[in-house]
Amino acid sequence: MIAALPPAWQAGELVRLETTQRVVALTFDGGGNDAEAASVLATLRRTGTPATFFLTGRFVRLYPVLAASIGKSFTVGNHTVDHADLTHLSDPAVRAEIAGGQTQIERATGRDPRPLFRFPYGARDARTLRDARRLGYVSVRWTVDTWGWMGRCCQTTAGVVRRVVDHLVPGEIVLMHLGSARDGARLDSEALPHVIAAVRAHGYRFVTLAGVRNRS
Repeated sequence: MIAALPPAWQAGELVRLETTQRVVALTFDGGGNDAEAASVLATLRRTGTPATFFLTGRFVRLYPVLAASIGKSFTVGNHTVDHADLTHLSDPAVRAEIAGGQTQIERATGRDPRPLFRFPYGARDARTLRDARRLGYVSVRWTVDTWGWMGRCCQTTAGVVRRVVDHLVPGEIVLMHLGSARDGARLDSEALPHVIAAVRAHGYRFVTLAGVRNRS
């Protein structure tokens, strides 16, 4: 038993699953390109690993076959329509981004993303958090970001694995991405089989965010 777990909720946002069980939630953001997606899905299916996907409306419009495939097998969350920084938008525009994303994601995946919501860039404030809650969403952050999105200038495949393992704690939420980095690197998909093996070697199993509930 781990004596002192970090808080699961911080300022009303979920940063770790509320549990003392040795479980990890892999999450993938889909707001850019789909360069890593086929490899990620193949690895998850081959290893029998559950995961949660935060998708934008733009992503599911650009990649409808992929979106439908994700919806058939995995838990889905809302990542807005266009991956905009919501703190720069008016309240009506924020609500349109969230509600519009919900409609497009549900149409493409066959799954209602509520109550799972992730702010693009992690950019949020009290006002946008309130808007999201009023639309029935929980703001889901993460326990650890793999930094795979940074590319080879700043991260490596081994570094991705190391960050996940170094932050292992019951209920850990891992942030990864479906798109390649700006330099074309695909570190998250390359590291994923090693991440899964390492996490399991430490006695953890994988879960989704499907049981998360809105606390408001």
